Amino acid sequence: MKKTLFDKVWDAHVVDKVQDGPQILYIDKHLIHEVTSPQAFNELEARKIPIFRPQQIIATADHNTPTQDQHLPVKDEMSRTQLAQLSKNCKKNNITLYELGHKYNGIVHVMAPELGITQPGMTMVCGDSHTSTHGAFGSIAFGIGTSQVAQVFASQCLLLTKPKSLRVSVNGKLKNGVLPKDVILYIISKLGTNSGTGYFCEYAGDVFENMSMEGRMTVCNMSIEMGARGGMIAPDDTTFKYVKDRKFTPKNDEFNKKVDYWKTLPTDEGAVFDKEYFMDAEDIEPMITYGTNPGMGIKISETIPTDNDPSFQKSLQYMNFQSGKSLINTPINFVFIGSCTNSRIEDFRVAADYVKGKLKAKNVTAWLVPGSKQVESQIIKEGLKDIFNEAGFELRQPGCSACLAMNEDKIPQNEYCVSTSNRNFEGRQGQGSRTILASPLVAAATAIEGKIIDITKQFN
Repeated sequence: MKKTLFDKVWDAHVVDKVQDGPQILYIDKHLIHEVTSPQAFNELEARKIPIFRPQQIIATADHNTPTQDQHLPVKDEMSRTQLAQLSKNCKKNNITLYELGHKYNGIVHVMAPELGITQPGMTMVCGDSHTSTHGAFGSIAFGIGTSQVAQVFASQCLLLTKPKSLRVSVNGKLKNGVLPKDVILYIISKLGTNSGTGYFCEYAGDVFENMSMEGRMTVCNMSIEMGARGGMIAPDDTTFKYVKDRKFTPKNDEFNKKVDYWKTLPTDEGAVFDKEYFMDAEDIEPMITYGTNPGMGIKISETIPTDNDPSFQKSLQYMNFQSGKSLINTPINFVFIGSCTNSRIEDFRVAADYVKGKLKAKNVTAWLVPGSKQVESQIIKEGLKDIFNEAGFELRQPGCSACLAMNEDKIPQNEYCVSTSNRNFEGRQGQGSRTILASPLVAAATAIEGKIIDITKQFN
């Protein structure tokens, strides 16, 4: 029987199944952070259940960590308490923790791949919806709730109903200035935020085959924004080259054996998906969002569509935008380049390449927040920090930062922020804040001009 990539990885991890019902899936790696783990630790302690396999758990502090003065005690009391509790729980249960300031600390979905914790063919979970990022390696990776975090702590397994399969194929050559973020924003704008509900999505075609691992992670990261349980891209030579020689990656003969297995994972020719979509790379342009969900996106050169649906109208009212209007020349006072979607070294290289020799607009506050200590070190080593400083950008320390307003980095009420993060919900970046999702290139251009510009005109 012909199998999809998803089928192959899923079926290899089924421990047991209920006839015509849910299945027990073994979990290879469990990632945790300070926000969604404390309740699960408390539950196990109350029931006197030990952590089953602590060696398969990796912890990091990221969500409500400050991005300035990380060497000083954390000012916010709730954040300080949660970080202390994570340290206490990990120490008590012999779990590896990369706490604030550690050379491997960072956003969970950035530091795990760069350390080689994420590998093809794995099952991975985290109490965080953007765990789908790791699917870029050909792994089954998805977010779980706190009760499921406790399940994995106790058994290293989850009781699940197998999702259906979906494939999105994009073929052709991308235009200049079109980045992986634009590709996924385009897909979501065309398919809608509920198109993937109940499915695991595989991305296939030339466009994804030609992407770097950083780009693939950006795409898979936002799978959840079209409702999918997760996203996957088949492992190939690009994947193997990225994974090789990282801290947790198998070495020498063991690595070669792994690669031999990983090469068997791509979807068999003729395998059937429950749903398929086909798109043309030439149709994709730099994208921006205009509403309060990631599906409300347009090409940067387009105008806001017309829709009489009350929720659509409510969204435009919140954003203070109007149907039929262009967003070109909209004044912007805040720009954020960071988050688990776009805070890898490739993202900062793109931004630095654009801003080199230019000056940030005086009205703009521009935050650059690397996804990990290792990315921060690369930014400095490659001389990008100097470029950003000279352009007037503010390079901060690693963390989730202004993605979700769970820390000090908040966007003020009624202010627009062009952001490389993944969600533009009401209040996502701060109470009353207005988020416009975009690529690092569009974000960098906005910071320089102090307004949204049609970046496509610079590539014609």
